[in-house]
Amino acid sequence: MGGVNEIPQGTLEQQTFFEAVGGEPTFRRLVRRFYEGVAEDPILRPMYPEEDLGPAEDRLRLFLMQYWGGPRTYSENRGHPRLRMRHAPFRVDQAAHDAWLLHMRAAIDELGLEPDLERQLWDYLVYAAASMVNTAG
Repeated sequence: MGGVNEIPQGTLEQQTFFEAVGGEPTFRRLVRRFYEGVAEDPILRPMYPEEDLGPAEDRLRLFLMQYWGGPRTYSENRGHPRLRMRHAPFRVDQAAHDAWLLHMRAAIDELGLEPDLERQLWDYLVYAAASMVNTAG
């Protein structure tokens, strides 16, 4: 028999990271702020062929929301993320990596997340940025 203070198995709801940070509104703010930086960045802006950054903003927001436990809209619309393949046509070097993280850091800082959640998000984004590098220099 379990102790008096035991919580019966299956009675605690697991909250996803997506929910813990505030759901879609948080990811909208993050990605919107990120692309405000990209729009003015001489290294990153040329990597976005669309005149308007809106489609890229939508793709990144949907991807991040799905990755962190939100709706699966990204995969439903675009299939498997295949991030390296999708970035292969673009020259992603150390300068692009650094610029991407610079704008993402500014966007994260404006969210005001709890430190543990912020660290978890940042660590993933640092890893993701490094994995997109496909050109020396």
